Amino acid sequence: MTSTILCCGEALIDFVPVALREEGSGYRPCPGGSPYNVARALGRLDVPTGFLGGISRDFFGDMLVEGLEESGVATRWVERRRAPSTLGFVSLDADEPAYAFYDAEAADRAWTSLPDEAALEGVGCLHFGSISLIREPAAGAYEALLQREARGKRLVTFDPNVRPSLVADEALYRERMARILALADIVKISAADLDWLHPGLDPAAAAERWLGQGAALVAVTFGERGVVGYTRGRRLAIDAIPAGVVDTVGAGDSFMAGLLAGLHDGGLLKRASLESAGEAALARALALGQRVASATCERRGADAPRRAAL
Repeated sequence: MTSTILCCGEALIDFVPVALREEGSGYRPCPGGSPYNVARALGRLDVPTGFLGGISRDFFGDMLVEGLEESGVATRWVERRRAPSTLGFVSLDADEPAYAFYDAEAADRAWTSLPDEAALEGVGCLHFGSISLIREPAAGAYEALLQREARGKRLVTFDPNVRPSLVADEALYRERMARILALADIVKISAADLDWLHPGLDPAAAAERWLGQGAALVAVTFGERGVVGYTRGRRLAIDAIPAGVVDTVGAGDSFMAGLLAGLHDGGLLKRASLESAGEAALARALALGQRVASATCERRGADAPRRAAL
């Protein structure tokens, strides 16, 4: 049986700017949250995928669960809670999207229900990242799960997806990021996030650090300048794919999903397989990430394409 990729973290509603027909602008609610976006994109790429986290019982929560199910994502790890959904408002006025979150006592932020070994039967890879590792008490629970599973029988993948405006205690957050980066088997990080975490650090030097700590693959994304993948002794540069950009919301999450889907296609989501993977197989996985990200940029919001559309 093919192992499931379990995406762990926040599920929220992004309010994305839209032009109104009469005049001015408004916001359209879209299911979102970085791990949630990765899960949906993977499901649409026909990869066995599940989502783990707290989701509200309100009508926004219903929208989130429906979004998972219509994308083919398993929801048996979802905990429905009698608490509000997190709402995030997106600004597209700058080169990178900016966010404002409203999450006091929200369902995804309050999640602390770590699954036991029996609940993870059939899971071969766990993906973590983004604001779920900022907001307590969920952040501590997700880190505890990650630390428990790291270097075990399941791969751990990580995308920091930093949201500086949400970081209340920068020193503690940086310490958490350092701990997790030292444990992840696959690290995906944008150049902007790398520069925030380690100002002035060369991407190759960062990759060498994390590979030395045990990572098997590091992918640094540069937006329209493509992506560079690093393994021990190898550097693979893949060009971006030109797109008619509508917005870049969810592009990094779509790249993450495409990369994982490409590794899944090549049978590389096991540590031994990943460490011995050939250059061509890794290049194909990185290129699929670029294709999925490019297609997402041509659509409004974090609306990843299905595999047939690629």
